[in-house]
Amino acid sequence: MTALKGSPRFTGFNRRLVEEDFISAENMQNAILNAKKANQDIVPFLIDQLKISSLDIAEKIAQEFGEPLFDLSTYDSAQIIREGIDEKLITKHRILPIFKRGNLLYVATSNPTNIDAMDAIRFNSKMNIEAIIVEHPKLEKLIEQNFAEADSFQFSDDDIDLNLEQEDLSNKDDDDNEQQQDEAPIVKYINKLLIDAIRMGASDLHFEPYEKMYRVRYRVDGVLRQIATPPLQLATRLASRLKVMSQMDISEKRLPQDGRIKLKLSKSKAIDFRVNSLPTLFGEKLVLRILDPSSAMLGIDALGYEPAQKELFMQALDKPQGMLLITGPTGSGKTVSLYTGLNILNREDTNISTAEDPVEINLEGVNQVNVNAKVGLTFSAALKSFLRQDPDIVMVGEIRDLETAEIAIKAAQTGHMVMSTLHTNSAPETLTRLRNMGVPSFNIATSVNLVIAQRLARRLCPQCKIPSDIPDLSLLEMGFKEDDLQHPDFQVYQPVGCSECRDGYKGRVGIYEVMKVTPEISKIIMEDGNALEIAAASEKSGFNNLRRSGLMKVMQGVTSLQEVNRVTSE
Repeated sequence: MTALKGSPRFTGFNRRLVEEDFISAENMQNAILNAKKANQDIVPFLIDQLKISSLDIAEKIAQEFGEPLFDLSTYDSAQIIREGIDEKLITKHRILPIFKRGNLLYVATSNPTNIDAMDAIRFNSKMNIEAIIVEHPKLEKLIEQNFAEADSFQFSDDDIDLNLEQEDLSNKDDDDNEQQQDEAPIVKYINKLLIDAIRMGASDLHFEPYEKMYRVRYRVDGVLRQIATPPLQLATRLASRLKVMSQMDISEKRLPQDGRIKLKLSKSKAIDFRVNSLPTLFGEKLVLRILDPSSAMLGIDALGYEPAQKELFMQALDKPQGMLLITGPTGSGKTVSLYTGLNILNREDTNISTAEDPVEINLEGVNQVNVNAKVGLTFSAALKSFLRQDPDIVMVGEIRDLETAEIAIKAAQTGHMVMSTLHTNSAPETLTRLRNMGVPSFNIATSVNLVIAQRLARRLCPQCKIPSDIPDLSLLEMGFKEDDLQHPDFQVYQPVGCSECRDGYKGRVGIYEVMKVTPEISKIIMEDGNALEIAAASEKSGFNNLRRSGLMKVMQGVTSLQEVNRVTSE
């Protein structure tokens, strides 16, 4: 396989992965660039974002360096070398000293090309270093189990639980020093919850007061899970601490507020939380949305598009003008899809402006505007201003009204690429929704290039999923085709659950309906056809709807039939 013209010259295990067709040269080039943008090591980036097997990568690295591959699952963590080693170096560089022979220290690493890490351990230990190749997830798990996040908050879980449970809230006075001592456990407890949420890969945190209880829930892989039930007496203090961290007015408890928390995990990594408070019957509920900048650097291959769908997406991005619309419910990954497209288009010779409510992730090189309706800065007002700023590409967070839709359509018709979102259930319904807003059919048919509807489904854990025995008649009723059932590799899997996952699922994958506006579909729009007619024309053109795309993920063993039933409907 030949590298792309102008691409970096691949070396080491990167070259092996390309040559042995684990990844294309184009995708490797993008992965290197995106990992660098996200300030992330290339090995976890390839595993987490491009879903390349950690074992395959470790084997290629071991082959490249002529070293054996060591299985950390067989290693006794009691043997970890701690004496004379700064734990901050272990958590910062993600390497682990596991054996010592005389003056030789054996260090487990998933990427021995990280020279800075090796030099840091060598200087700190004053010993000679020998790298041992291991799988990255196993290394991460061992470090998480045995070391605190040295670059982050320092506190004991046991101390926090003890303080929260044994605090006597009835004997408080107004002494400032005593109040500060009382608040220390609250500060530590909130910090612990935030760190735990990041480690678990949560997308949202809910702090909820009720009449007789208080609970904290995380949304992990799209599903809410109860994590903690702190004493109800602490409800006000927990809310106040979160409001202070997010720079809200703690004296205002009658109206909703918005804020933001920036949590610095290390010198090179920070996570933002978008915070909203809501006055409820029994106190203020606060919801925190985790905004991880690395999610904007995923690359299109990590999102789950089928090859034909990816090709349609890339073709739409290559067009100099027209409109690309992404639709789906809240939490379906629309923002990540938009940011992925913007990252592909973000070049020195391109002027990109976005209007968002609010700006979730900062993109270097993109002019981002926070919509603020209170001062008159609406989507339509921002869009009007963009058109006087010599734009090439415009992204509008959401088309909510006729005025915004008309300006966006005008921009798409006058030589600009416009990207936006709507809240509809399918791609065909998006086109009829624009017409119902009052946009003339002719303008819709001539300006919209591509519509993407999407959902997020949980991935089956590859370690514990098992084949599911479902009668053929039931499979056909659920939407599978006769040809699907006749395929020699056809197999449906179901979740089980193991130590590596939660309820048999680990991570999420996108399910997409990618519909190009063909001449046939344009004709139906011009004739004021309904969503059913557009859907029939889309299927005739070979574009899979959401249900069909979900069933394809089931046939690939990526997700389960139960999960597809949950996020899509026939």
